[in-house]
Amino acid sequence: MSRDADPTDPTILPGRRIRARGAASNPPGRFERLAREAADDGWDIAEDARLVRTEVRVERPRSALAWNASPDLPFDRSVNPWRGCEHGCAYCYARPGHAFLGLSPGLDFETRLVVRPGIEAVLAREIGAKAYRVGPVALGTSTDPWQPAEADWRVSRAVLAVLADWRHPVAITTRGTLIERDLDLLAPMAAQGLVRVGISITTLDAGLARRMEPRAPSPARRLETVRRLSAAGVPVRIMASPMIPGLTDHELEAILQAGRDAGAVAATTIPLRLPLEVAGLWRDWLAREEPGKAARVMARVRALHGGRDYDPAFGRRMRGQGVWAELMRRRFAAACARLGLAERLPPLRTDLFRRPGSGAGEQLALW
Repeated sequence: MSRDADPTDPTILPGRRIRARGAASNPPGRFERLAREAADDGWDIAEDARLVRTEVRVERPRSALAWNASPDLPFDRSVNPWRGCEHGCAYCYARPGHAFLGLSPGLDFETRLVVRPGIEAVLAREIGAKAYRVGPVALGTSTDPWQPAEADWRVSRAVLAVLADWRHPVAITTRGTLIERDLDLLAPMAAQGLVRVGISITTLDAGLARRMEPRAPSPARRLETVRRLSAAGVPVRIMASPMIPGLTDHELEAILQAGRDAGAVAATTIPLRLPLEVAGLWRDWLAREEPGKAARVMARVRALHGGRDYDPAFGRRMRGQGVWAELMRRRFAAACARLGLAERLPPLRTDLFRRPGSGAGEQLALW
């Protein structure tokens, strides 16, 4: 599906066509001092391609591990081989990160990607440092490591290969079916208790998913990925996230059932989060794609977040508050118990960590 950009929107060049994108505008990030207005300089000719296309830029990374001390997260370190995500999910909580690059969290986030080749060598250096203490690393916490452009760049695979070589535990989150390509690395790691994968499914409605997550694989195709990973011995968690009140929340039990039937052994759910610029982009999407439900959805979102579009406070931002949040927690717990899905899995192993090439009987040596 493609559409002409809104001719009254000053953030996109006149005459451009937008195909399969979650955002329809390109508002400036919160750090920009100046507002920018796109203008046609008159040099384009009628035959020129006018479609808004995806660009990939290269960043040479100086660091690989990103550390956090959030009490809401089950990990303290992560790796992000990509910035921006072509999947274009309209609700993506990672969109505001593009503002740090001087780019828009809107259309730029899904069309102006940044790849970080060489990040695997930086990662090897960091985990090989004498002071490093092993702990599970999260891969896919910001943007999807297995988005479409990964097929050409293979940076996420390179990161995974380093973690496999060092026998380093990793927890993966993705909705990209390209992860099946890397089963040759994942299966041996799973056999050693070093990896688990979370597959995100927001809705089972293919039409809604196409509009809301325009370049992500279909829900049915993601469930097939769950089957293939599970068949290879990789523990899979079905992530029914985000749950959108008034739009997808009625599907919670069905998503968990479909995940369990495909082989998932655990599940999580997180309600819709709309930090910073995401709130306006999401309201625009609702007005464009679900106008009849927009008021109801936003009323429930605000009830979930204490009367605001989003409450960033630790302990509430990923759980919500109030009657709706409590109801969802109870429904989720009851469904997991009925389906035999774990809410928590045993910790990944850290005792196998060692420098590549060291003998099985050697003590861990990092210098």
